[in-house]
Amino acid sequence: MRMIGLIGGMSWESSAEYYRILNEGVRDRLGPTASARCLLWSFDFSEIEALQHRGDWEGLTGRMIDAARRLEAGGAELLLICTNTMHRMAPAIEAAVAVPLLHIADPTAGAIRAAGLRTVALLGTAFTMEQGFYKDRLTERHGLDVRIPDAADRAVVHRIIYDELVAGKVLPESRAAFRRIIARLVADGAEAVILGCTEIKLLVRQEDSAVPLFDTTALHAQAAVAVALAT
Repeated sequence: MRMIGLIGGMSWESSAEYYRILNEGVRDRLGPTASARCLLWSFDFSEIEALQHRGDWEGLTGRMIDAARRLEAGGAELLLICTNTMHRMAPAIEAAVAVPLLHIADPTAGAIRAAGLRTVALLGTAFTMEQGFYKDRLTERHGLDVRIPDAADRAVVHRIIYDELVAGKVLPESRAAFRRIIARLVADGAEAVILGCTEIKLLVRQEDSAVPLFDTTALHAQAAVAVALAT
């Protein structure tokens, strides 16, 4: 079993989900006492969030590379960035270490294509929805047609993520807001919805959507189990 290196703490709420899914996946494959071999580098997300909203992507890249190198030095044989937004730094991290990085968008796109779907809505932070680093990978590498909410709905999604979900707050009115946003995206032609922020799964369930939901956290962690256990 390969040692999995987790770049986490962004937020710890979603990192805890990664840890659970990784260990459940290994246990299901290897037996009831088996668990994942992993290392976790956990950031103080308050520092990361402040740099994100200041637009200091250079500073963030330096921190991410440092974390990746520390995990590599600790024996990690596979790296996961336990957040969608910070995959903006994925190319820089890949260039800085020899350990392979499993990109979160790839298993997500693979599951969508396997389901026979092509037109998808993307929900996430404003950075993930609006910048090209995520959408372009889905489009150019996997042939998906990616839709995002309008500006007002993007602002609602972003606010709920940063003001509530990263703090572990799951509010009924926010679930209702997500339902309305998803319904508008479906009316616009979306055949599926990507939960492109690792905290959204804390709030939204399949019953909240008329089309399939693809949870990036679960798909990423499950793909990591498969890679870690591959011979």
